[in-house]
Amino acid sequence: MPPAVTYLFVPGDRPERFSKALSSGADRVILDLEDAVRPEAKATARAAILSADLDWARVVIRINDAASPFFAEDLALLGRSKAAAVLLPKAETASALGAVAAAAGRKVELLPQIETARGMAALAELLAADGVSRAVFGHLDFALDLGAAPEWEALLHARCELVYRSRLAGVLAPVDSVTTDVHDPDRAEADGAAARRLGFGGKLLIHPAQVAPVARAFAPSEAERAWAERVIAALSSGMPGAVALDGKMIDRPVEEAARRILARVPLTAA
Repeated sequence: MPPAVTYLFVPGDRPERFSKALSSGADRVILDLEDAVRPEAKATARAAILSADLDWARVVIRINDAASPFFAEDLALLGRSKAAAVLLPKAETASALGAVAAAAGRKVELLPQIETARGMAALAELLAADGVSRAVFGHLDFALDLGAAPEWEALLHARCELVYRSRLAGVLAPVDSVTTDVHDPDRAEADGAAARRLGFGGKLLIHPAQVAPVARAFAPSEAERAWAERVIAALSSGMPGAVALDGKMIDRPVEEAARRILARVPLTAA
C-alpha cells in the first residue's frame, strides 16, 4: 500500500463523527485528545475512543504532549486501544516516544509532531527512534514558539528542514500542517500542492471537505502521468542501446522520476 497522504482530525469527544470521518475518503483519521478537546472533556474523549468500533488500521490517536498533565492518562489509554498509530504533539525527545511505544505494549506507528524549536533541533534523534515512520509539522504552534508569523514565507526554512532531515533519516516524506480555512477548499488544495513541491508526502486536514482537494494536490496530474507512462514504455521497448524520448535521452534520474510519479497514482485511478 502507498503511504498515507490525507490525515483528517476528529475531536476525541465527538464519537458521532468517527465513522463519518473514516468514510470521508481520508487515508487516516486522527482521533484527537489534544487541542480539539477541552481539559474537562478529555476523560470523556478517552472513554469514547475506547468504546468505538472502528477500522483501527486507519486510525491515529493524537495524545497530549509529554509535558502535559494529561500525558500519563493518555499513555494508560494506549495500552487498551487498538489504533495503529500514535501522534505525539510537541515532540522533543526520543525518550518520550519510547514511553509512548512502551505504553502501547505492541507495535504501533509513531508520528512525532514538530511544533517547537527544540523539536526541530532534535529531529534527527526523533526520526531515528524505534517505530517512527515520518515526521508531522504543526505550523501554528511552531510559529508561536518562534514568535514568527504562521505564514508560508516565514516557515519555509522549517518546512525545507523537515523534508531534508527526513530524507537523510530514510523515513517517509513528512506530513505538512493544516489549512485553517475550512470554507475554502481551493486554499487547501493550493497549500497541498505547495507542500508537495517542497517534498512533503501528505497533509493534515481539519474538515472532510478538504480531503478530495488535498488528495488531488498530491496526485500526479494527467500530463505527469502520461509522460511517466511514456518513459516506462520506452524503457520497456526492448530496443538495444540508449533510449530517447522526444529527442531527450532517458537516464537514471529521468527513469526514477517517472517511477515515482506512477507510484503516486491513486489505486482507484490505476
